[in-house]
Amino acid sequence: MLKHRLLFGSIMAAVFVGLILLDGYLDGSLTKAAPNQPVQAMIFTILIALLAIPAQFELGNLIKQTGGHLFKIVTIPASILLATAPFWLGWINFEGIELFLLLCLLTPAFSFLALFIVQALKFGTEGTVRNVSGSFFSIIYLGFLCSFILGIRIAWGPWVLLTFIFTVKGSDIGAYTLGRLFGKHKMCPTISPGKTWEGLAGAALFGVLVSFGFSVVSGIMTPLWAIGFGAVFGILGQMGDLVESMIKRDAASKDSSASIPGFGGILDVIDSPLATAPAAFAFFYIYEQLLLSHCCIS
Repeated sequence: MLKHRLLFGSIMAAVFVGLILLDGYLDGSLTKAAPNQPVQAMIFTILIALLAIPAQFELGNLIKQTGGHLFKIVTIPASILLATAPFWLGWINFEGIELFLLLCLLTPAFSFLALFIVQALKFGTEGTVRNVSGSFFSIIYLGFLCSFILGIRIAWGPWVLLTFIFTVKGSDIGAYTLGRLFGKHKMCPTISPGKTWEGLAGAALFGVLVSFGFSVVSGIMTPLWAIGFGAVFGILGQMGDLVESMIKRDAASKDSSASIPGFGGILDVIDSPLATAPAAFAFFYIYEQLLLSHCCIS
């Protein structure tokens, strides 16, 4: 288990970093020396769209174990459209915020109605609430929340994205390591029996170390802000992990699938970034505004 986790975790991290840096190099966002291209994060957008498909199948299997049905004919295109909404702002000659709001409002609205049509055609009235609500949940969880991850990349560049991703995933390593070594006090045994308060402290510690390291190397935020970011999002990352644990517990399943040795499935890898992305987006937006206001005052 640990051997597979280390091996495949290292491979996934190396591939992910390589793709993000290549993406930033191609669109000019990697360094300030190169001009930014109008369309940002094309490679990352494609990656998100591709991962959304197996993630929907994994979530569909979990929902099926609870007695519901995921209408993938609606959830897959809807979640991809929502998740990649920030990318399309660079392609269409339209007021950015208005287009984003239209996609974020109309996609859930029309997909919600489409789910009822599929429900009527396949099952009639049987299981309507369970099937439609489960399918709509998948669109919000894998589509809307993911749009904030892409939004972070497009708004603030590859280094901010890597800082965010590796901080929350580094907290997973910290929680696992210190939890295995020192964990004695259960944090929430009814949801995730393996999580301990010692592991949560390890998550905060590793989050601080990773965030501080990225701030020193890339200079995207001051060391003091990086420490605060690492501690907060190290803890929030574990809360995101608990969200998926609740889903898996309800489905009586340990992992979302067995597609990634040592980790489980795609949902087991992306759970913490998904749940914390809106808060991270808000953090970087507020930090940017504070910097701008400080510059204006100076």
